[in-house]
Amino acid sequence: MKLLNSIFFKTFSALLLFFFLLPGSYAQLKEVDPSTEGFSAERLQKIDRLLNSYTGDGHKVAGTVALVARHGKIIYYKAAGYNDIEAGKKMQRDDMFRIASQTKSVTGVAAMILYEEGKFLLDDPISKYLPEFKNMQVLETFNAKDTTYTTVQATKEITIKNLMTHTSGIDYAVIGSPEAKAIYAKLKIPVGFEIRNITLEEGMKMLAQAPLMFQPGTQYRYGLSIDVLGYLVEKVSGMSLNDFMEQRIFKPLGMNDTYFYIPEAKQSRLAKTYKFDENGNKVENYSADTLGGNSIYPLVKGTYYSGGGGLSSTAKDYVTFLQMLANGGEYNGVRILSPSTVRLMTMNQIDKNVIQYSKDDLGLTFNIATEEGGASSFPWSPGTYDWGGYWGSNFWVDPQSGIVAQIWSQDPGIYFRELSRRFFVMVYSALVNP
Repeated sequence: MKLLNSIFFKTFSALLLFFFLLPGSYAQLKEVDPSTEGFSAERLQKIDRLLNSYTGDGHKVAGTVALVARHGKIIYYKAAGYNDIEAGKKMQRDDMFRIASQTKSVTGVAAMILYEEGKFLLDDPISKYLPEFKNMQVLETFNAKDTTYTTVQATKEITIKNLMTHTSGIDYAVIGSPEAKAIYAKLKIPVGFEIRNITLEEGMKMLAQAPLMFQPGTQYRYGLSIDVLGYLVEKVSGMSLNDFMEQRIFKPLGMNDTYFYIPEAKQSRLAKTYKFDENGNKVENYSADTLGGNSIYPLVKGTYYSGGGGLSSTAKDYVTFLQMLANGGEYNGVRILSPSTVRLMTMNQIDKNVIQYSKDDLGLTFNIATEEGGASSFPWSPGTYDWGGYWGSNFWVDPQSGIVAQIWSQDPGIYFRELSRRFFVMVYSALVNP
């Protein structure tokens, strides 16, 4: 009997150890001594100096928050510079940022939750669920003088995969091609930073009236495709995109600081946006333009849930989301996606012999580094997936090294681009025991 009890205890202990060591079973992100995860504390301090050099006197970048985790453990989490320069308010680690196009990956996960439930297939035409996108027209000629144009019939329907790879023919308002900017402005199509009192459904029905910029599946064009994907999530789930994300992603993961529209009690934590004026001075980038890249949209009580750019969040919240993906779809015992679905999202999904993209691969809402592309310019491993946001932000997940990282600012421009790329390099330079 004692022998049986001993065998049972050893077997049960081994099973418990196996369970807790599974990649998808990391507990909540906690800060640890960097050396326990192979990082040099001395080398990480050089990142402090980097951030301070950009956010100090002269304010190349107003402020920033950077967070790095490895194997589900936080080894670097620092804030530098200012949330509000004029008020002298220092940036805090839990300050909130407009995450812009980093919303796209969250919408991608929302869609794939429904995909896993058998609600649609990736090659389904979107008109099966969104009939207003049936019989789309494609731009043939455009007259810049009076913005008139001619069209031809689309030869193929837009598929859900086309939306998730920006190969649908849909462009962007405000930041898109000259033709799209003119046509979308005429139709009052939202860019995603929306303060008009319209719904996502209303905005996407406006978009369905515009011509596609090319035949679906033939080109890559960054645009409002993921806003359409968010609308698809609404129609298929029967819920608003806001409610779906809240119930199926944010609450389960403990992402308590991620919103389309920030509650009044938390609005003081939203970092101000900045730009340089004509005299080279750093000034607040304030805009309330209803059809442009306005900066006040998270502070209104809005109704438009932009799947392509509407969320605001914190570094800790977003890295929690990324860690879920890095764990194969699970975080802290909560499963959002299966490992096979995460694999599907983070593998190449386009024929690069047909579609010109870059030397990297393109997944479902992610760029994927290849040996010829990003992995030859930065130390991250082939297979690393990443994206960024309009207001100044970048993230990446490196499955091979176990690194998940995020750097935020609210200061788009050449200086943040330079800072973020130096940050990429210095994170790996501090990893001395891979």
